[in-house]
Amino acid sequence: MNIKNIIVLLALSGTVLQSCNKLDLPPVDQIDASKAFRNLEDVNMGVLGAYAALNSGWIDAVAIVADEAMLPTENTVSNTSSHRWIYDSSSGSVTSAFYDLYMPVGRANLVLEAIPKLSIAAAEQNLLNQYQAELLALRAYSHFELLRGYASSYEPNGMGIPYMKKYEVTYPARQSVQSNFDDIFADLKTAKELIPDGFSGNSRITKTTISAIQARVALYAKKWDDAVTFASEVIMKEPLAPKNDFGKIWRDESQAEIIWKLPRLIGESRVGAAFYRETGDIVLYAPSFKLIDLFGNSLQRMDDVRFASYIKYDANRPIGKSQYSVEKYTGGKAGYRGLADIKLFRTGEMYLIRAEAELEKLNNTGALSAAARDLNDLRSSRIYNYIDQSFLDKQSLLNAIYNERFKELAFEGHRFFDLKRRGLPIERTTQDAINTVGAIKLEPTAAQYCFPIPAEEMKVNKNMEQNPNYGGK
Repeated sequence: MNIKNIIVLLALSGTVLQSCNKLDLPPVDQIDASKAFRNLEDVNMGVLGAYAALNSGWIDAVAIVADEAMLPTENTVSNTSSHRWIYDSSSGSVTSAFYDLYMPVGRANLVLEAIPKLSIAAAEQNLLNQYQAELLALRAYSHFELLRGYASSYEPNGMGIPYMKKYEVTYPARQSVQSNFDDIFADLKTAKELIPDGFSGNSRITKTTISAIQARVALYAKKWDDAVTFASEVIMKEPLAPKNDFGKIWRDESQAEIIWKLPRLIGESRVGAAFYRETGDIVLYAPSFKLIDLFGNSLQRMDDVRFASYIKYDANRPIGKSQYSVEKYTGGKAGYRGLADIKLFRTGEMYLIRAEAELEKLNNTGALSAAARDLNDLRSSRIYNYIDQSFLDKQSLLNAIYNERFKELAFEGHRFFDLKRRGLPIERTTQDAINTVGAIKLEPTAAQYCFPIPAEEMKVNKNMEQNPNYGGK
């Protein structure tokens, strides 16, 4: 059975299951895991099918909603409701990820169900452990991404999302955020114990990848010591990219500091497609001037290797057209603009996680120095002629870390969630709000500060509860 066949087979498993007839026969559209996955080759195909369900939906959605993108007047052809914060539970731009992210969960659970029933040789156990670890980590990662987008808040008593540990037809209720964190950490811990040390590569989940996921989750859960520990594990294994290699990362010419990526091949969806349209050379969403200004003046931008890697400036574009566009995902395949591997985790993020966690557990000046050192080390690797900065107090350093996250992780699906972690509003500059119809500041009390549970889910699932201020149960 080839990979495309198994992916199609698994995709069918996501359909609504029909009830049995009066003879109580098993539903014909439900997969019997014990028959679909009979050996290690079948299990590997199932693992690949779970990976295949992952996509780049957050990159587009988060950038458009947050203050890292602006809507040029030339964009008269693309959906603008997300950017103008008028989305609701029927808006696919912010609700489609709900089902997209449960797809790899369902596929992972289906294969996990079959694993205990396999009969294998002792020599195959390490490989089976690897597959099981990948599936558990995929399940944890997908649930965490769901939590980032659809939790009512990130506080322990906030409304989280249903954590699905079995492949079954049910009407799950929302669990607490704390319960979600507990399940995510438990899956990741088990996965880390199972996965062989020698398993390497960045297109599948390795032990280093699990550490990276753990670091990100610990940051959101405010487990500062754990965030420092896990981020440090990654930093020890995967150094920052040299300045000369950084731009190559985004053209898929270098694997430097990429911890986990989703490879994209010709014929597959293109990442960041919401930023531009090749037909008519239309910039649909441009980098915000708020982001551009963080890189400093024109000379300072030239010294920062991220600016040219992320943002393109074209002074020759005609009046009425944006001179700035997102360069980050143009890729390196001629004739296939936007066809680039999706970088899910990079070492740069780990430095910023560790810096923030070190600062938050501050109880002496040494912690302030450690956080500043991580920030300066990251900047030094990105900026020519950089001179280390000193910080006299916690708040000024925290502000610097958040500004650095804004720059370093631009258009990677973090900014909106970073603001939500801190309970801060999304604020656009006047220059960035020329086409927003008044959408300048989104307060934490607004409904749109959380993405809504899809209307379809609310209709079907009698136990589902909507996020605050959207109406409905």
